[in-house]
Amino acid sequence: MKNTSRPSPRAIADIQHRVMIAVLEQVPFDGWTDAAFESGCRAAGVPAGEALLLFPRGIHGIIHFFGATIDNAMLERIRENRKFKILRVRDQISFAVRARLEFLTPYREATRRLMTWYAFPLHLHLGAKRLYQTIDLIWRMAGDTSTDFNFYTKRGLLAGVLKTTILFWLDDETPDCKASWAFLDRRIAEVMRIGQIVHAAKSFSLPFSFQKKATSQ
Repeated sequence: MKNTSRPSPRAIADIQHRVMIAVLEQVPFDGWTDAAFESGCRAAGVPAGEALLLFPRGIHGIIHFFGATIDNAMLERIRENRKFKILRVRDQISFAVRARLEFLTPYREATRRLMTWYAFPLHLHLGAKRLYQTIDLIWRMAGDTSTDFNFYTKRGLLAGVLKTTILFWLDDETPDCKASWAFLDRRIAEVMRIGQIVHAAKSFSLPFSFQKKATSQ
């Protein structure tokens, strides 16, 4: 009798992860393209038909899966740090951002190309959505429960921190990326000061358009 049992969710996730890693190894050569997806699937030993069942949107699905994987890796690092909850907010944010970039270190060139991919007009909304999901997650892990004007201010400021730090980190050649961590700490200190001024003025305009304007009436 033919075995018609379906693979477990864990088994499916393992195959998806294997395909993602194989595609990441192709991206430095082919970019975030269908060619990279097809080459990665072959390298992972996953037939094209099965790969499309796992990632119906092809390379777009890999990009989404990669983003979720980075977020999960960051969350794991945060949960492993027993002192995270007692750190100052600025130190919690610094830890979270640094955890992301340390995870991305083996995939720096793929990350560089992904930033370029997100910059294409057709992909801007996808980049904005991914950015918002990440910064909202960081703030939630840092204990933020705001729902008022402060909610949008915090996320707008952190979006700027994350984006500029990634751009700096991509070209950082210092040992253990020490220059990047110093840059990150400076940026956080700057936005903390800005946030205090903005909160008082209530006239802040978000630098990203992924959310409705907080000041509209």
